[in-house]
Amino acid sequence: MHAPRIPVLEVDLGPGIRAFFTTRDGGVSTGPWAGLNVGTAVGDAPGSVEENRRLVEDAAGGPVTFVSQVHGREVHLVAEGAAPTTSTAPVEADALVAPAGGMAVGVYVADCVPVLLADPGSGVVAAVHAGRPGVEAGVVTAAVQAMVAAGADPAQVRAAVGPAVCGRCYEVPEDLQARVGGTVPDALSTTAWGTPALDLPRAVAGQLRAAGVRAVDRLDVCTRTDERFYSHRRASAEGLVTGRFAGVVRPPSAS
Repeated sequence: MHAPRIPVLEVDLGPGIRAFFTTRDGGVSTGPWAGLNVGTAVGDAPGSVEENRRLVEDAAGGPVTFVSQVHGREVHLVAEGAAPTTSTAPVEADALVAPAGGMAVGVYVADCVPVLLADPGSGVVAAVHAGRPGVEAGVVTAAVQAMVAAGADPAQVRAAVGPAVCGRCYEVPEDLQARVGGTVPDALSTTAWGTPALDLPRAVAGQLRAAGVRAVDRLDVCTRTDERFYSHRRASAEGLVTGRFAGVVRPPSAS
């Protein structure tokens, strides 16, 4: 495959599987969205977002399908031969599953946890958007279950937990921390300055292991402090809007 025109963080999910996370570098957006914004509902110029998504597809080596993310636990199966589904389409989900020979799937985030999954044996892949509501609702578990229904073996699935706001930076009210922690104890955390917090990447990793996924790779990157990535929390603190970066996984060609 030719080298992509944008910088990406490659992750190894097995032979024949293309998987990566974008940064905000390399795109055409300007203003507070400057860079490779792939979010369509954040106020950026539609033409810029369209060009940025073309660059992501170039990096993926083919079309990438996105859906309208709603912070739930719905999983959408992208069948082999299906036309690309964009975030402006009526499909609402927070996880996408594709079989071997299918289309690349992607999610977009700016502090929420992007999760990429693949079973090299069956070729089934998934991309998951796991924000705080999705972690509470169990979207990662639902995605693994959908992969199994499509032919994956959870014991063979590899997972990459991508850049997200970390447990030292994600401050929340004490009552919200208690509620989430009552459902997902791994999410309990404390900020670097000693206040209640949530560690969503750690919670996601725990949910993956509970679902039978043994190979879980966590990228130790905090979007709140690493300016290579869009961060809703960082932008909000500065009174700004911001863009979204992507996590993309492409299944191997059908044998």
